Amino acid sequence: METTASWAPVTPAPARPAYRISTLLGSLVAASAVLSDYLFWHESAGLNVLVYMIFLVGAHLVLLPRHAPVRRLGSFWVIVVGCLLSGGLVAWYGSSAALWAALASGLLLVGMVNQPQLRLLGYAVLTAAAGVLPAVGAVVGSIRAPRQLGGRLQRGWFYGRVLGMPLLAVGIFQALFAAANPRFAALSARFWNGLADLLGQLFADISVPHLLFFVVCLVGAAGALVVVPIHFFSDHESRFGEFVRRQRDGVASLGVRRPNFAHNARPMLDLRKEWLAAVVSFGLLNALLLVVNVVDINWIWLGFEPAPGFDLTQFVHEGTYVLIFSILLAAGIMLWFFRRNLNFYQPGLPLLRWGATLWVLQNVVLAISVGLRNYYYIVYTGLAYKRIGVYGFLLLTLFGLGTVLLKIWQRRSAFNLVRLNSWAAYAVIVGLAAGNWEIWIAEYNLQAGFARLDIGFLLNMPPRVLPVLAAREAVLDQMPHLVAEGSDGYYYTMEKAQAHALLRQKVVEFRQAYPEQDWQSRTGADYLAHKILASHEQAR
Repeated sequence: METTASWAPVTPAPARPAYRISTLLGSLVAASAVLSDYLFWHESAGLNVLVYMIFLVGAHLVLLPRHAPVRRLGSFWVIVVGCLLSGGLVAWYGSSAALWAALASGLLLVGMVNQPQLRLLGYAVLTAAAGVLPAVGAVVGSIRAPRQLGGRLQRGWFYGRVLGMPLLAVGIFQALFAAANPRFAALSARFWNGLADLLGQLFADISVPHLLFFVVCLVGAAGALVVVPIHFFSDHESRFGEFVRRQRDGVASLGVRRPNFAHNARPMLDLRKEWLAAVVSFGLLNALLLVVNVVDINWIWLGFEPAPGFDLTQFVHEGTYVLIFSILLAAGIMLWFFRRNLNFYQPGLPLLRWGATLWVLQNVVLAISVGLRNYYYIVYTGLAYKRIGVYGFLLLTLFGLGTVLLKIWQRRSAFNLVRLNSWAAYAVIVGLAAGNWEIWIAEYNLQAGFARLDIGFLLNMPPRVLPVLAAREAVLDQMPHLVAEGSDGYYYTMEKAQAHALLRQKVVEFRQAYPEQDWQSRTGADYLAHKILASHEQAR
């Protein structure tokens, strides 16, 4: 049998076309860079963040086609609302919490537009961050000179190469003649000094830091608007499901074969061993946690009164951190036991589920004990940022324990828990951004019932707190002890006269600085504070 082979020339595969940006997208990127430079150069967070958020959302809605899949997603519109809401909160408060919420919302928006199928918010943030460099490369690769200008540039490059050697020779001989002839050296020096002065006048208004900042604005504009698909995280996420699937060992996927009882007996035996380990673990840990909860209920829940000399700081700080770690460890152990086929072990599944449920409920009691410790610290020492953060974390903890119950009774996967809790974390971040925490902290701490007041902490708060401090200045004289934290981290006593003087100095500085502040950095709370202080001054 004969065969013939045809030796046809192999044609190379066509090169993949480079990513090109449209005229509309290029215009929006340029506008975004110019707008960012105008809004944020030498400015603090305020109205500028709201203006940029409106521009970012509007630009993406303009660039997205009407039939784009992401427009039909409820999560996309939730993030759009989060962008506008967090931007508005920055414009009103100018707080760090609102700024972090705006940053998270912007990254989620970019990541969701890049990969609409993403379900994990963390992967959306990573997709947005990973797309910055490819977006910059796409913008740089899309820069093309006009045809007429391209020909002129080629001719300019030709004449530049022709004149390059003569100019280099002139420079060398000029240096040699200047070294040999002092009068020629003086004449050359006058020429170069005049040229330097001329160049200095031409570039006097150019700021190198400002140029670098504008480059950063260009990079940020490209990363925020240019969508170069990043499939790594979406591909990795696609391998996970919302529910645990049963894994069968020793079963053929195609065809029929006789069961090997000797082979299948071992997986059942191993599963029973794992079930026994889980039951024993939940039993012992439930017993141990029951003792801890009974002690906490008797000690903390029912009429807690710290004894004289009791270290309340250690009681709250170290105890809270340890208990929070124990709750997280409990959730990890739960996820470990309910990760695979133990969810389908029917002979012992009811007992395992009820034991795990009891442990989750006991961890809820433990979380309430942590909240009470935090509450007593606030009652006896005052309110602070960390105390608020502990309650935010406890809200996430209670929500996380609820999702663990869903996993136990509905066979949810760990991926499902991460997805649900990431949305809860985003909601808590936006919720914390909506709080007027500095005002509430100042109003609560300026009560005469505290043994001491950290006046340095209050004076270092944003200017919007000054009306509260000024209105309650008389409370400072009623405080037994005023303290402030020094640069070395230790607290020192502050005299009441010094506290009054610092407060009045802060008020005067703010009233003088606010009218000179650019509109980009202004906030609604600062405007209201300046108006209240001005009215108080007129009333005097």
